[in-house]
Amino acid sequence: MAPLFLDPGLFNRRVALDQPVIAADGAGGGTTDWQELRAVSVRIEPVSVTTRERFDQREAMITHRVLMRANAVVKRGMSFRLGARRLVIVSVHDPDESGRYLVCRCEEER
Repeated sequence: MAPLFLDPGLFNRRVALDQPVIAADGAGGGTTDWQELRAVSVRIEPVSVTTRERFDQREAMITHRVLMRANAVVKRGMSFRLGARRLVIVSVHDPDESGRYLVCRCEEER
């Protein structure tokens, strides 16, 4: 397989990479807060929007593909923050197994 070529100019957005921090609520559950790890340059591509009915309300699920330079810290469950928007990472993979880039599938948190 030929290595994937990505123009470095594609990584045109600076976003915060956040990790979840669970705080116990005293009732056996917890609340999720987010702690910023670092700022990273990424390319964000909208992938799909699906809607569904839930509790007599219409909900939309927006998914994105986020491309970035390889980074050993990035894991499923973390998120990218763009201002007030949060893209929660659902999966992370190396598209050409070269160790140079990562593709993250994300769901926008509403």
